[in-house]
Amino acid sequence: MIPRPLAATAAVLLALFASASPQAAHAAPARKAPAAPRPALTPESFPVERYTMSNGLTVLLHRDASVPAVCFWQWFKVGSRNERQGITGLSHFFEHMMFNGSSNVPPKEYDRRLESVGAYSNAFTSRDMTAYYEEGGSASLETMFTVDADRMKSLLMLPDILKSEIEVVREERRFRTDNDVPGMLDEALYTTAFFASPYGWPVVGWMKDLERITRDEMLDYFKTYYAPNNCILIVVGDFDSRTIKDRLQSHFGAIPSQAPPPAPINSEPEQRGERRVYVHYPSETVSFQVGYKAPSVASADLWSLQVASAILSGGESSRLHKALVYDQQIALSVGGGYFAGLEPGLFEISVEMKPGKTAAEGEAALYAELERLAKDGPSERELQKARNQVEAGFVMGLKTNNGAGQQLGYFEHVHGDYRRMYEAIERFRTVSAADVQRVAREVFDAKRRTVAVLVPEAVGGEGGQP
Repeated sequence: MIPRPLAATAAVLLALFASASPQAAHAAPARKAPAAPRPALTPESFPVERYTMSNGLTVLLHRDASVPAVCFWQWFKVGSRNERQGITGLSHFFEHMMFNGSSNVPPKEYDRRLESVGAYSNAFTSRDMTAYYEEGGSASLETMFTVDADRMKSLLMLPDILKSEIEVVREERRFRTDNDVPGMLDEALYTTAFFASPYGWPVVGWMKDLERITRDEMLDYFKTYYAPNNCILIVVGDFDSRTIKDRLQSHFGAIPSQAPPPAPINSEPEQRGERRVYVHYPSETVSFQVGYKAPSVASADLWSLQVASAILSGGESSRLHKALVYDQQIALSVGGGYFAGLEPGLFEISVEMKPGKTAAEGEAALYAELERLAKDGPSERELQKARNQVEAGFVMGLKTNNGAGQQLGYFEHVHGDYRRMYEAIERFRTVSAADVQRVAREVFDAKRRTVAVLVPEAVGGEGGQP
């Protein structure tokens, strides 16, 4: 929670001192009740303009002239959930391809043009979205519009570029999943937890799919999902509000819309018992990941689950870190939590054990803490600390052009309306101990639990004790 102003704190202390004084009852005049606090985030304190172009392109504008800098986001409503077996990994592949040239921007030229005006770019892909951004001085905005509109309109799909970039993606899969313990466990966790959900396959894609995807499938996927009517443009920072719409229209307005993409199909059945998977890989320590089925962003419980996540794993004073790392000294690290997505997902917890400690020891300690939260709920002190943490994280995310753009994109796409961000702080503040206890009881159900355990083995040797 945002600290109260110093003057307000002093007033409280003076009032407490006066009430303790024997002369106070006779000397002090009656005081008026303090005014109710104003909402922490409002459309007036954080103004956003939203409009839609004739081709279906959604635009969000937030002007902040505190520094002469801008951030430009292109938020495409496509992630691995929009794929299917046979073409998994295509969303992440296009994250790479969007930097490899278009009709008027030759290969390797995209970043050079941005850097020549003092700007830089980056991107990410998740299960729900693929997002790109550029940051730089206000004068770089025209270059950003030029190169980004060109790749949305006419991305280069030359066979040699496609072949080269798909190999880059395969190598990334080898590095981040096939030869990385957290990556392997996360993939095993999701593929075991989900039978018929579009969250069941990895964002990076299956290697055999990455080896067989055809150019025609790539072209069709780009045409469908990288159309303007499937995109949100976000401009945050010091821009000229008198000309910004004309400039956006000039660059993006003529790009034709496409038929709306089909909605992903989620046929996931109810989970009726614990699921387990073991991954054998050379390692000095045991690690494991636990995932409990958790609701999508459509659930009213998402605020309570985020507070519960902070109580359990929000820093070194959190319950799980204190219990497993400090008190029992059986784990090297504990992390995870809940992230609201478009589909029902997982409340994830990852644990790396100390050398010589087993997964069974770690699981017993973990489940005891989850059961304690469900049985007794949080104390008022840790509840307030957790509410402060999630609120502070949310507020800090709005302090930079980049962070504000990311929050706007997430709320507009995943929540369905950027204006839901105005209610977030009040939602966090009103989460009660009973709310946390209830969601802990509902979510941390052993029948809806999936566990992925690393079984350490020596190189070329046998597996050890999980």
